[in-house]
Amino acid sequence: MVNIENLKENQMPFQQKTALITGGSRGIGRAVALKLAALGANVAILYAGDEAAAAATVEAARAMGVQAAAHRCDVADHAATGEAAKQVVEQFGGVDILVNNAGITRDNLLLAMPEADFDRVLAVNLKGAYNLTAHLYRQFVRRRSGRIINIASVVGLMGNPGQANYAASKAGLIGFTKSIARELASRGVTCNAIAPGFIESDMTDVLPEAKREQLLGGIPMARLGAPEEVAGVVAFLAGPDAAYLTGQVISVDGGMCM
Repeated sequence: MVNIENLKENQMPFQQKTALITGGSRGIGRAVALKLAALGANVAILYAGDEAAAAATVEAARAMGVQAAAHRCDVADHAATGEAAKQVVEQFGGVDILVNNAGITRDNLLLAMPEADFDRVLAVNLKGAYNLTAHLYRQFVRRRSGRIINIASVVGLMGNPGQANYAASKAGLIGFTKSIARELASRGVTCNAIAPGFIESDMTDVLPEAKREQLLGGIPMARLGAPEEVAGVVAFLAGPDAAYLTGQVISVDGGMCM
């Protein structure tokens, strides 16, 4: 006989849980926020500057019957992220799922790359993950449960010309993931990374047709991924079925890196 209560729990596995997603107003971050909200999680997003997009994400999440909030915050700012994390914990009672998704690019060949562009990419993409994880570390330990999911990139695994700063930040995020996984495993907290390939976004939408065809030629599945396909893997890693999975890097890339 089917246990109806267990079935309902499996359909809404994140009820009474809170997810904090950085870079949550657009793209992969928005898809993650809405996926987790659809599965019952309250969501808090941090965003850099697009207030309208952040408000739209919050509104869409609330329409699913969960609590949602947005906080404007530069994730590279240690003090600002500390204040944002404090506000989220006070509003929602704690954070169960942390998704370090915020990221930027400042592409150029190394010969022409300004030092400021190298520093800024590492500050947002890598130090941003450190900041939020550090601020929430003690509450994860106290709770003896939690999920930390870092959005890396296949570029951090493969490298890419003109993206030395971005590749370094994402490779660093993978090392960070494995180290935190080892630190927190005995406390019931998992830490994993997802390495997306080329995902549909505002940037890919404006690519010239020739460049787009060149891009697709390097993807065995011959298409770009959708943000929702990354969000589905986040939901798996955040859920009960991934309780014994930590320190791993899952590529969502149509077969680029295999």
